[in-house]
Amino acid sequence: MVRRRVIKAIPVIIVVLALLVTAFSCGRQSGDSEKIGVAVTILPLVEYVKAVGGDRVNAFAMVPPGANPHAYEPTPSQIRKLAEAKMYVKVGAGLSFEVAWLDKLQAVNTKMLVVDSSKGVELIASVDRDEPGADSHIWVSPLNAITIVRSICQGLIQVDPQNEASYIKNRDNYIGKLEVLDRDIRERLKSVKNRQFIVFHPAWGYLARDYQLEQIPIEMQGKEPSAQDIARVVDEARAKQIKVIFATPQINPASAEVIAREIGGRVVFIDDLAANFTENLRNVVEQMAEAME
Repeated sequence: MVRRRVIKAIPVIIVVLALLVTAFSCGRQSGDSEKIGVAVTILPLVEYVKAVGGDRVNAFAMVPPGANPHAYEPTPSQIRKLAEAKMYVKVGAGLSFEVAWLDKLQAVNTKMLVVDSSKGVELIASVDRDEPGADSHIWVSPLNAITIVRSICQGLIQVDPQNEASYIKNRDNYIGKLEVLDRDIRERLKSVKNRQFIVFHPAWGYLARDYQLEQIPIEMQGKEPSAQDIARVVDEARAKQIKVIFATPQINPASAEVIAREIGGRVVFIDDLAANFTENLRNVVEQMAEAME
């Protein structure tokens, strides 16, 4: 999201601690009653894993609530927990946290299966020139979520084949909910004529693509917008009669508030990293629809 910074090499103390935990915890995950530890990078993936794994899994995110996945560094306690995980679900598509940390995290637990949730997703180009390549925010679209959930199911079957039927049943039930969400979003946006919205951080590209919307970002290159950038967005907002500027909880809203004042509008917070994916996305789409009408 906003501030990029150079990620330091993983502290030696964390590596030593993790290796000690791994040594002492060997064999502790045996037994039918013990839950399967599944680490994921961001909170929305926790919902996906729990939906498929049910009470057989213990899913946890490496990037906690309120943290920025472009700059966050894992803590020793997270490393200890990761050392006992059987599976890791990464976002893929070049997410900064994973580029900086995933190799180090895999070194802590060489036996865990790594599932790439971007596999099978049709990627789009990033509009953030500080992160060239694909847009890594793949989880914000229900259609992408269906693909991600299928990959998670395959991973769980690989680490726990004896419960394959349960995972498949749970997967199909959750995909049914995602398909309903997709239909509801299309119905809600059907009558919206002005299909452009302004956001601080360009996290909603896949949602915009799949529902014929256009996001207009304020932040470019991962830096605070310049006076010229702000003037550009103000002019665009006035020309397109946009009165709402969307910001996210992980980012300082000061620039968004400046633009909102200039256009006589307001700032609305939406969170692409909320834990309750389906409920949150319904609320986000509703706020977008109201802003675009």
